[in-house]
Amino acid sequence: MLSYYSKLSSEVYELDKPAGRSFGDVEFYLERLATCRGRILEPAAGTGRMLIPLLENGLQVDGFDLSPEMLAICRENCKKRGLESYLFEGEMESFSSDTSYEAIILPAGSFLLLHRREDAVKALKNFHHHLTDGGKLILDIFLQTDFELGKVSTRTWECGNGDIISLESKTVEVDYIQQHSVSHSRYEKWRNGKLIQTELERFPLRWFGVEEFKQLLEQTGFQDIVISADYKYGQYPAEPEQMITFEASAAKSITSKGV
Repeated sequence: MLSYYSKLSSEVYELDKPAGRSFGDVEFYLERLATCRGRILEPAAGTGRMLIPLLENGLQVDGFDLSPEMLAICRENCKKRGLESYLFEGEMESFSSDTSYEAIILPAGSFLLLHRREDAVKALKNFHHHLTDGGKLILDIFLQTDFELGKVSTRTWECGNGDIISLESKTVEVDYIQQHSVSHSRYEKWRNGKLIQTELERFPLRWFGVEEFKQLLEQTGFQDIVISADYKYGQYPAEPEQMITFEASAAKSITSKGV
């Protein structure tokens, strides 16, 4: 059975994308959330790369993740810094909270982990339900433009105790009709030249067209949609490699249309 964000992959995520590491997005999200006085929610919060700097800047941020291993690291990262956040296990399309959030954020393409369109629609409706009237949804997507089936890529990381983690990954499936790809990854941890842990992972990922996703937001009740490229607010994307950010308001008086 292939895992999904289990122990080794969560450890690699923390090594590769530690709390506060920015790709231009931390500063962008801080700017877009500067006027928020209510609570903010980050689905797929991971180990706290974005959540922690937001907390450190005085914002009230809750987070959830599908992976208990990721959340365990996130909790420890918060504890080490004396920060408090309500963190819980959940899925984007089905989580439930009594809190109405002023903003929901999904940086770095986390939303694309929902590779089935019907799950993406359910998640957007669920976000809309959990936002205050006029609350913001801010999320990033990216296009998948370069598929090489079967080509193996390899990376390695050194842990604090000298252990080495290696990662081999390859794309094994591309579905152009349903707009998703599937990669298989093999994580190995080595100590003094001996293999001590192995983890296999199945990693599906979806893509959307820019105008397609804007229409999906509109159909699920969002309005006042602003599209930005590479964290330049309001600058429409011009190149397929750019990160694309959507910011939209939840209009509670608008009934979502069939999608």
